[in-house]
Amino acid sequence: MFIKVDDLSSDEVAELIFDHIKSMRKHSPPESKHALDLEALKKPEITFWSAWEDQVIVGCGALQEIEPAHGEVKSMKTAPNHLRKGVAREMLQHIIDEATKRGYQRLSLETGSMEVFKPAVKLYESFGFSSCKPFSNYKEDANSIYMTKEL
Repeated sequence: MFIKVDDLSSDEVAELIFDHIKSMRKHSPPESKHALDLEALKKPEITFWSAWEDQVIVGCGALQEIEPAHGEVKSMKTAPNHLRKGVAREMLQHIIDEATKRGYQRLSLETGSMEVFKPAVKLYESFGFSSCKPFSNYKEDANSIYMTKEL
């Protein structure tokens, strides 16, 4: 698997992000959907990566700087045909490594609280993330779980 910084211009990336947004709409009420669309992912404080096997996109992830010592994991998504192959694990490690290189002291994330998000929560816990209060601009929400990890 090859992970690269991506400018979000390819059809493959657009399709994966659209699938991510569609999935969030299916499982999260509108007021609890925090997935970013293509334009929002192009903000200068966000670095977006795509993961590829040969010429096939297998996943993506992003890192947003909240403040100089605090980053947020954004837009983690594995392509449907590549689930349970370790794509998310490799992408999350890549994001953690980059956050560490940048000197962040803390890395946080938001994910859903519904049953469908339990595998993601388990993945994050396996990397040392633990529950926390809402951070940045998030507010208490029964449909969200907030997690953080000291780096």
